[in-house]
Amino acid sequence: MEQKKKSVFWNKNLLIVFGVTLMAVLGVSSISPIFPVLIEEFGISESQVGLLITFFTLPGVILTPIFGILADRYGRKKILIPSLLLFGIAGFLCGFSKNFSILLFLRFFQGMGAASLGALNVTIIGDLFYGEDRVKAMGYNASVLNIGTAVYPSIGGALSLLGWNFPFFLPVLAIPIGLLALFLLEDKSVRNNESIKDYFFNLIRSVRNAKIILLFIGGLSTFIILYGVHLSYFPFLASHNFGLSPFLAGLLMSGMSFTTALGSSQLGKLGNKFNVKNLLIFSYLFYTLSLILTPFMQKAWQLLIPIIIFGIGHGINVPSIQTMIAELAPSEYRGALMSLNGMILRLGQTLGPIIMGFLYTFGGVNIVYFSGAIFAIGIFFLLLLLFNVHKT
Repeated sequence: MEQKKKSVFWNKNLLIVFGVTLMAVLGVSSISPIFPVLIEEFGISESQVGLLITFFTLPGVILTPIFGILADRYGRKKILIPSLLLFGIAGFLCGFSKNFSILLFLRFFQGMGAASLGALNVTIIGDLFYGEDRVKAMGYNASVLNIGTAVYPSIGGALSLLGWNFPFFLPVLAIPIGLLALFLLEDKSVRNNESIKDYFFNLIRSVRNAKIILLFIGGLSTFIILYGVHLSYFPFLASHNFGLSPFLAGLLMSGMSFTTALGSSQLGKLGNKFNVKNLLIFSYLFYTLSLILTPFMQKAWQLLIPIIIFGIGHGINVPSIQTMIAELAPSEYRGALMSLNGMILRLGQTLGPIIMGFLYTFGGVNIVYFSGAIFAIGIFFLLLLLFNVHKT
């Protein structure tokens, strides 16, 4: 009798990657609920407390692609493990800060540790898995990411009941994850031993691949929609149209994260029936439908309908992009290309609120949603057309 194939989900390498992924999304979502407490504790303003995010994310803008290049040349684990240890130690020390300047200083170093995590996790999946298993692994990893994003705010809020500093102790979990990666994580990456000149020449040639450029455009667009419309203006719509409190609006937004996790977890099954490229393209129709429906909802509970639709689309979209880049990227340049994608996603996070904030000043929240829908359907047709042009 043929032995049943072990589920990809329980692969020890993937379980370690899940731990890395959970650390990658820990740094902001676990402490944002305690901002009011920190304002009182350190005697700072509302604008100053936002620096805790800025100082944490800023290193990643510069260091993410650099770490990707170093991971190509020296191996994934030689970058991943020190990053986890720095993230864990600096994050843990934040909990002992006596003044706000020291806290910002430590957050900057914690951000340095976090810079590589969100790209190396999917790079390692691309190295270790192939074909159908890679699609499943990317989907499962995206599910774990979204579950972490959904539950960390409540965990951070609960820990703050013990003291303002307790949520800052969570990153210490990165240290045992780093040790597991050191002793148990396989590294199947192909070391790039080219000269620096040849490496960058061939890397640029890889980036000029038309399909990779389209995937970068898709990722940028996705995060403009996510951060520019949903995350920035859903609370306004919930408050203005339905009088919902921030707590209830947050619960609804957490519901989107769980729906996204569900959608991502099914990517492997969907990939068996539909081409991943087509799943990516049609995910923008889910965005479009959700954004069109949202302003027309008459009761607060009805907002769950577009939220579920948005979550399904997003659950398909992000791991599909990651899977396709991993497939197209040569192993010796995969770290850099996945890191470039991560940097582009950060750009989308930055541009989305700026673009939609400009539209909001002219027409309010409904214009933001309708503009987002037009943008999403435009990306759908752009990818549908150009992916068919570049079939080979």
